[in-house]
Amino acid sequence: MVSMQQASLDDDDAGIGVEMPPWPLLDRLPQLLIEGQYSRDVCRKLIQDAQEELRERFAAEESIEVLVRARAQFIDMLLRALWQQLLQPDLAADMALLAVGGYGRGELHPHSDVDILILTPTGRALSAEDRSQLEQVITFLWDIGLEVGNSVRTAAECAEESAADVGVMTTLLEARLLAGSHALLAEMRAALAPDKVWPSNRFFEAKLQEQRERHLKANDTAYNLEPNVKTGPGGLRDLQTIGWVAKRHFGVQSLDELVTKGFLTPAELRKLKQAQDFLWKVRFGLHAITGRHEDRLLFDHQIRLAKTFGYEDASYTLAVEQLMQRYYRTVLDVSFLNELLLQAFRDAILPGDTAPQVLNARFQIRNEYLEAVAPDVFARSPSALLELFVLLQQNPQVRGVSASTMRAISRHLWLVDEEFRQNPRHHRLFQDILRAPFGVTHELRRMNTYGVLGRYIPAFGRIVGRMQYDLFHAYTVDAHTLFVVSNLRRLAMPKFDHELPKLSSLMQQLPKPEIAYLAALFHDIAKGRGGDHSELGAVDAEAFCLEQGLSPYDARLVAWLVRQHLTMSVTAQKKDIGDPAVVSEFARLVGDESRLDYLYLLTCADVRGTNPKLWNSWKASLFHEFYESVRAALRRGLESPLDEIQLITENKEAARALLAPQKIDSADIDRAWAPLSSTFFLRHSPEEIAWFTGLCASREGGADEPLVAVQAHSQRGTTAVLIYAPHRRHGFARATAVLDQQGLTIVDARITPAANGFSLDIYHVLEDNGSPITDSDRVEDMEQSLWNSLRRPEESPTAVSRRAPRQVRMFNTPTRVTITRDFRNNRSALELVAGDRPGLLCDIGKVLWEDRIDLQGARISTIGERAEDVFYVTDTSQRPLDDVTAEQLKNKLIAALTRTT
Repeated sequence: MVSMQQASLDDDDAGIGVEMPPWPLLDRLPQLLIEGQYSRDVCRKLIQDAQEELRERFAAEESIEVLVRARAQFIDMLLRALWQQLLQPDLAADMALLAVGGYGRGELHPHSDVDILILTPTGRALSAEDRSQLEQVITFLWDIGLEVGNSVRTAAECAEESAADVGVMTTLLEARLLAGSHALLAEMRAALAPDKVWPSNRFFEAKLQEQRERHLKANDTAYNLEPNVKTGPGGLRDLQTIGWVAKRHFGVQSLDELVTKGFLTPAELRKLKQAQDFLWKVRFGLHAITGRHEDRLLFDHQIRLAKTFGYEDASYTLAVEQLMQRYYRTVLDVSFLNELLLQAFRDAILPGDTAPQVLNARFQIRNEYLEAVAPDVFARSPSALLELFVLLQQNPQVRGVSASTMRAISRHLWLVDEEFRQNPRHHRLFQDILRAPFGVTHELRRMNTYGVLGRYIPAFGRIVGRMQYDLFHAYTVDAHTLFVVSNLRRLAMPKFDHELPKLSSLMQQLPKPEIAYLAALFHDIAKGRGGDHSELGAVDAEAFCLEQGLSPYDARLVAWLVRQHLTMSVTAQKKDIGDPAVVSEFARLVGDESRLDYLYLLTCADVRGTNPKLWNSWKASLFHEFYESVRAALRRGLESPLDEIQLITENKEAARALLAPQKIDSADIDRAWAPLSSTFFLRHSPEEIAWFTGLCASREGGADEPLVAVQAHSQRGTTAVLIYAPHRRHGFARATAVLDQQGLTIVDARITPAANGFSLDIYHVLEDNGSPITDSDRVEDMEQSLWNSLRRPEESPTAVSRRAPRQVRMFNTPTRVTITRDFRNNRSALELVAGDRPGLLCDIGKVLWEDRIDLQGARISTIGERAEDVFYVTDTSQRPLDDVTAEQLKNKLIAALTRTT
């Protein structure tokens, strides 16, 4: 005797016919519904019981396919029973209840939408009573806790809607009969036949375009650190696209049938099924732990899933990083197979001129795709595994690689071994790829997708899919690396000169741009090994370059760039680059202008490729200012560094030149500058000096009148805020509280005590999106808020009430404080690392105020979820902090910031 649950799978077009283990709840379901009189409460309770049982079976590691099919099976039986119970018998028989979309495929995760279509006879007009009954059914389904997507149409209306929207066509392609008229389903399928709507060639092109657009929304990479397991590149939707095209053109109901038709090998089918099972497991787990329809692998979910799946922290890799590396490698496999199969389908669906254009003895172009002339090309000539990518660069009209050739590459990857890597011909081919005028990034990415890059550079293979669990790195290490190469390539191409003109000009003057590309490929290659990845990567880089036949000088240059790839960024963001000593020290490290050029370009490309939100006009200005200062120092000669007096003189002269059009009297300029120490003229640009001087000259109310001014677009690429008011130790806390409450990011603060008891404070701020303020009303509001704060000096700083973003709240960064003396500048440097959050600077300012510490300046840097800030401080006598004071301040900061986290 066939059980109730098996019968549900044997119905017409079930589409989910897999061998299912017994599930007692399904056998009891009809009787339980009858006993509960089909009440809403009983149905709701049955759904909840089914969900709980499925969660328990998931935790017990039962087959994920069985679980996904089992929920669809349960909903099948429930909907059939309710269809018969809630509708008049004649109405139920005359119509058809269809499962569509993912539910039509027999795939339901715990909180997936239940998409249904009610087909009505073409010749029968629905009466008001009929419509009322159908509305009651839908309302009932929502009341019992099902998230139902529904429509009521005739077969003709289905055809009309499908013709207008390929998405509707795709949904109906999956239609499966649950109850009612078989004839109506047949009628709909006839109306949707390829000769009526969406012939297979148009359907294929539409789904391909749909996939391209979907990938672009994810920055065209599967390696976003919070990916969407359903719609992201290499995700479930890419697998489904293969199935939809195959079903539309070949009429197959499963991927297994593609094997018998010769479009898929058994090994590829096995890999696709393994990928689907893993992605299903992740999606099912997301629904289970969140209790809702959630397809995004958010940071907090990643940790819980890693624990659920049994991953444990290792010496150099967190459990969550291990889980995500498997995820990223899985979607890389899907991306490769998706490209391969869609190309195979293209050949079948869109046949073109079959006459090939022979390129050489190994390759030819057929229908705009590169293909090997014979299946054994790679076995006979292993170098063709690299030559293929060179030919793609040399023939930009080629749209891709044929499916047969992709398959052959995959079969012959084992040929890329140590002997292959030592072959001088292969060295030349790889160098040709890097030196090509076009397609460098594109082919490196293709090499990565096809598995060739990780075989040719084994260390690169180890970072494929490796993520870093933080908010600073937005991509996996390999994806980030290729983004850095891409950034350098854009700088090398004149058509992108408008993006970053100065960097582009510099890049296009490099004698050997491949040096920069190699440094980019290796700069993070040692991530995840433990130790200093810059040092370890430099060793790998030098060995590889020498092996590839580069000169010892070039190999050492690449290694030096890898070793120092963080140095320029760290120095510019954490040190006082207005200090000639800092510039001279960095100039000695660099040694010559050529190295400086390479390092500057690599630094900018690296920062831009780390996180889309990280690069902004402030960073561009900061790095350029530092680059120009170091270049000037190198041109002067390391033996004759610029001294402070000379720099101050130059800045004053430049400021006077900027003020000349305003016709400000020289005596007024001298008066404005008189209270200011030499530090102000040393640490500020001529533009800032001229801005302050012009404000002083034009103010009404005399020299004792405070100043508050906002420059919407400063020369540093920021919005600049100037406050000149009586010096108060809580001034920093008050100002930063106002700016922070307005949702602004403070990137720089410079505080200059004046001899007249005032303090000149200049802050540089950006909007949350990294741009200066463009709204004039917002500028006025900020200026007024700062004035209001100045007029109430006796009040404590305003509390910042903004909440930290969700992602930031996920991380618990320990607070670390280091205080060192800077005797040369007669101050102390306070370096602080803490979890970033609204109000952090205000809280730091309060501690400094309470401990009677004077603040002279701050370099503010946000590294993902971490704040890494440097504050230059003195005691009330303008001297560096003594050991006792420094230790007390350190302990108070840690206590205060821990308490307010």
